[in-house]
Amino acid sequence: MMDRRIGAQLYNVRKDTKTAEDLDKALERLHNMGYKTMQVSGVGPIPAEKIAELAKKYDMEIMCTHRDFGEYADDPEAAAKFHETLGCKLPGIGMLPGGFTRTEAGFREFIRALKPVIAKLKEYGLPLLYHNHAFEFEKASDGRTFFQMLIDETELDFIVDVYWVIDAGVNPAKFIRELGPRAKVIHFKDKWVKNNVREMCPIMEGNLDWDDIIAACDEAGSLWAAVEHDICENMDPYDSMEISYNNLRTKGFN
Repeated sequence: MMDRRIGAQLYNVRKDTKTAEDLDKALERLHNMGYKTMQVSGVGPIPAEKIAELAKKYDMEIMCTHRDFGEYADDPEAAAKFHETLGCKLPGIGMLPGGFTRTEAGFREFIRALKPVIAKLKEYGLPLLYHNHAFEFEKASDGRTFFQMLIDETELDFIVDVYWVIDAGVNPAKFIRELGPRAKVIHFKDKWVKNNVREMCPIMEGNLDWDDIIAACDEAGSLWAAVEHDICENMDPYDSMEISYNNLRTKGFN
């Protein structure tokens, strides 16, 4: 069964994580809501030792990251050390890196660049996780999606963002089941329609089938999930994260 300690994706509150002082205050607020785990993403140039110190202060385990692909490619040893210091075993990248076009050719180039990086991280006992958006579901000339190319031709694991999966017209629960244990981390992100506009919203306030998604995570062997509401235009992101946390408690999370 997936870890029921639902995580706080720090990218949601990225405006408050640029300095160690601000990160301290942000983690205090999230801890007081009840969050016990987190993903380090969107954080400023704060040393790993300080991030780890603050995580320990608020008793929040660091489960996953998003780092720039260049960090892994240019100095995998330093990247491994960074994650070791955080106590984090799931290093990730947030999207297709800059410099690679969102085309079939761009993804083929990215796949070639990925292979030595994944191999090097494996030497340090680490996987590499890729976080999707919707554009990965465009089809290549052979009929596969760009996402399927990543599945077939690399040893990537994945951070599955269910909002972007459904935005691409794909059933997220079915997709998670098909990925199986490679769907290591799930971003819980809901979607509603208001005033004829589709937008992100707190978990269980929108239209996604959370019972099916949660069941799929357990069946696939997913390890952990984080609450994400990264485009939060109509409410305070902390309010959204508190609503999501409290709603997910009714589904057995804590």
